[in-house]
Amino acid sequence: MWSTCTALVFALVAASSFTPAYVLELCQNISPECHSDHNTASNSQSSSHTVKSKWTLNASSLMHDLNQFRVSCKKLLEALPIDKDDGNFVRTVKNCIFSKSIPTPLKGPLRLTAASKDVIEGILDLDASVTRSGDFLHYASGGRLLPGSVPLAHRYGGHQFGYWAGQLGDGRAHFLGQYSNKKGEVWELQLKGSGKTPYSRSGDGRAVIRSSVREFLCSEAMHFLGVPTSRAASLIVSEEPVLRDQFYSGNVKAERGAVVLRLAKSWFRIGSLEILSQSGEINLLRKLLNFVIDEHFPFINPDNPEKYLVFFSTVVNETAHLIAQWMSVGFAHGVCNTDNFSLLSITIDYGPFGFMESYNPNFIPNTSDDEGRYSIGAQANVGLFNLEKLSVALIPVLTQTQQKQ
Repeated sequence: MWSTCTALVFALVAASSFTPAYVLELCQNISPECHSDHNTASNSQSSSHTVKSKWTLNASSLMHDLNQFRVSCKKLLEALPIDKDDGNFVRTVKNCIFSKSIPTPLKGPLRLTAASKDVIEGILDLDASVTRSGDFLHYASGGRLLPGSVPLAHRYGGHQFGYWAGQLGDGRAHFLGQYSNKKGEVWELQLKGSGKTPYSRSGDGRAVIRSSVREFLCSEAMHFLGVPTSRAASLIVSEEPVLRDQFYSGNVKAERGAVVLRLAKSWFRIGSLEILSQSGEINLLRKLLNFVIDEHFPFINPDNPEKYLVFFSTVVNETAHLIAQWMSVGFAHGVCNTDNFSLLSITIDYGPFGFMESYNPNFIPNTSDDEGRYSIGAQANVGLFNLEKLSVALIPVLTQTQQKQ
């Protein structure tokens, strides 16, 4: 068991940028076998001083009170239409980009299981000490809304395993708002596992510890490996039972629920445009495209008649680079559907994934991918397929001449 404990500690140190002392404390909470004399290094004065100096260098500029922290939904709400119906009941949604949806708080005692100091301090401008407060537990799990937050669920569609799946959307995620940090960056905060939305279909809106730990660790690991990715701020776990059939074998078991607070510069994806194109909502397709270009592709002149082609060319180029970076570290995304491909060409939605132990082009990280569509050797071709679907989605806003280019 000690080897497992040690592996966990080093994995968290590498992937989540914890201080060694913080990691050891986490490990002690998880396994009593971590209570041993192996913590002498983290208790030494020199080690503590190094850790302290690293994380308190700019401590005076960090917020120590969550009441000072504020997000905003103003820009999105003013620019893009919202579903006319309120409530989390499942429905087909038309003529909008978002639906208002209130998170459903986790039941039972809550516990912070992991937090990334690099995100908490480096992106959110919060002192890491706030993660130990009861307020943080509630804000980061959906039990309480951040000041300025108007929780939303995003409407999108997608091609799944090669076939158009229709309306999908944020079935267990809630957009909380945008945060503009002291570096001038704008990040979108989202909870995953925070309850039902209009897009939950037959799902329960929850996530379990098993998948949440994987998302938290891998998104942070990919960042430190130099691969463009969404980020993870925290992982909150509860005693709430969530029923899951892990291997789709009919063996349903109760697992514990969890919520990840995750961040990205944008959560728009190829499927965000596909649903509008497929539904014939062309004016809204143009409006969303213009918004994405204005916000995230500032080098594209909004008055350029070729701006949609320039946008497409940029996404193609950056997506190709992203997949090459995945493969360079042996990573395989197990669900390369168009609804999981970001328009900003970052890695999002860590469902089934895996890292090769040794080179094998037939490596398949998804146990339900019987045909190996998303094997690591096929990721480039799947990326091409997804980009072709993006090109199809753009056809209604292109001239006939542009369509031939």
